[in-house]
Amino acid sequence: MSQQSLVILGIESSCDDTSAAILKDDTILSNVTATQAIHEQYGGVVPELASRAHQQNIIPVVDAALKKAALTLKDIDLIAFTQGPGLMGSLVVGTAFAKSLSLALNKPMVAVHHMHAHILAHFINEGVPVPGFPFICMTVSGGHTQLVRIDSPIEMVVLGSTIDDAAGEAFDKTAKILGFPYPGGPLIDKYAKEGNPDAFSFAKPQVEGYNFSFSGLKTSVLYFIQKEVAKNPNFIEENKADLCASIQATILEILFKQLRKVSADTGIKDIAIAGGVSANSGLRAKLAEEGRKLGWNVFIPKFEYCTDNAAMIAIAGKFLAEKQQFAQQDISADARLPFVKP
Repeated sequence: MSQQSLVILGIESSCDDTSAAILKDDTILSNVTATQAIHEQYGGVVPELASRAHQQNIIPVVDAALKKAALTLKDIDLIAFTQGPGLMGSLVVGTAFAKSLSLALNKPMVAVHHMHAHILAHFINEGVPVPGFPFICMTVSGGHTQLVRIDSPIEMVVLGSTIDDAAGEAFDKTAKILGFPYPGGPLIDKYAKEGNPDAFSFAKPQVEGYNFSFSGLKTSVLYFIQKEVAKNPNFIEENKADLCASIQATILEILFKQLRKVSADTGIKDIAIAGGVSANSGLRAKLAEEGRKLGWNVFIPKFEYCTDNAAMIAIAGKFLAEKQQFAQQDISADARLPFVKP
């Protein structure tokens, strides 16, 4: 396997997106994702339906990624796949496919941690500056909210994490209270642009260290909406933009209070965001604003690398391969794969 020109097939199947990407060195040649619209009618991801859809999608998606990159399976040097964390049934599909392909092609494979990959997406070659080590990354997604110090591509330390709901859950659960369809987080972001973030006040928890808590916010919104709708059945529709702006501002303030604290305490000024919620326009604008005020060097991923995608799996795989951290055929999917392996 030549280190001079390494071609990696990345496979991502941790939740409800089936994705395949081709990475040559540090440049993405293709990044193809099949999304599963079936979950919208259920108000959330149904694990059994997700795993079935992955089985249907994985071969066409890999084929499409290869064709878009103008390559064949014979050109692949390495297979990188998501081992976890995520939905077990979904992870098993990607893991089994990667292991089978590794055997068939007689090519090595690497097992990638999903959240490591979100962070390392910043190192995909897009012709823009990348963070210097060490840097702080705030990872915000539907299932995770963490503050991580990244000392190298394979050395990461979690400094703080959510003690209950993740930021993405907070967006989606409050959106559900407002009666929005799933996924509601992007709708809150959309309507927030037209509203007043100071119109309503919601709970901001006091949490020790660099950790986060969002369950109190959800409860605060629920009781407030119940009280106001009892007085005026049209309250939500009449105040939709202001409600969304106020909810989003509260979530962002919870996040940035801890981010400001960790930067001040560590002295680290290179600050990045990653994960699905990093696609939120309010979050991106807030990071840029805080960066200007506090002298941070901020790093915001391209939209296509925010949500689950295989390009981030491929770049993470590149760093693992450089350290000879290859996976063997006895490896299995791990729905609760720890961020730092014991």
